[in-house]
Amino acid sequence: MRIDILTILPGLLEGPFSNSILKRAQEKGHLEIHIHNIRDYSTSKHKNVDDYQYGGGAGMVMSAEPIAALIDRLKEERDYDEIIYMTPDGELLEQDRCNRLSLNENLMILCGHYKGVDERIREHYITLEISIGSYVLSGGELGAAVLVDSIGRLIPGVLNDETSALTDSFQDHLLSPPVYTRPPEYRGWKVPEVLLSGDFKKIEAWREEKAYQRTKERRPDLLKKRDGK
Repeated sequence: MRIDILTILPGLLEGPFSNSILKRAQEKGHLEIHIHNIRDYSTSKHKNVDDYQYGGGAGMVMSAEPIAALIDRLKEERDYDEIIYMTPDGELLEQDRCNRLSLNENLMILCGHYKGVDERIREHYITLEISIGSYVLSGGELGAAVLVDSIGRLIPGVLNDETSALTDSFQDHLLSPPVYTRPPEYRGWKVPEVLLSGDFKKIEAWREEKAYQRTKERRPDLLKKRDGK
């Protein structure tokens, strides 16, 4: 998979993609991440990428021209399955969407700033708008990093144990069950006996029960989706 990210602050994205799982994914050739500076496509003397909004009001707006020029150049080189805009008023990111996006070959992500981008970019280029939560960040870069991480770890070959992603929270609309590791007893706190039994059918049943119980207590809304209500 290839992901192109359009931003005015490329430095914000260097850390998340140069460590841990996403770093290994790129080294193994499973994932390509290309970061593009929108300012490089500005035709103004000072490489401005924003301007005052029509109709007045506080806050600047990202200009259409440099964004359109960059998107046009990238689209000349390949077809994109989705051109995504990170915005607070977009679709709330959930695991089902991550699963579907992980099946694509080429994605483009636009990171907004200021009061947002000129609406004409959204109307004529954007195919999917995503929000990572009901709050506002200084820009779309952190949201883009979250999105790429949530997608990248699902690509076959990225995780050492590919079944790990299938048992994550939100798969099948359930939270993950409790997990334990060695030692079997610490400060008098013991690991449940069933997990030490070696009986994998009982262990699986215990995990399913605990996952359901935890979801019912903490995120009952997920169970409604699971049951199709």
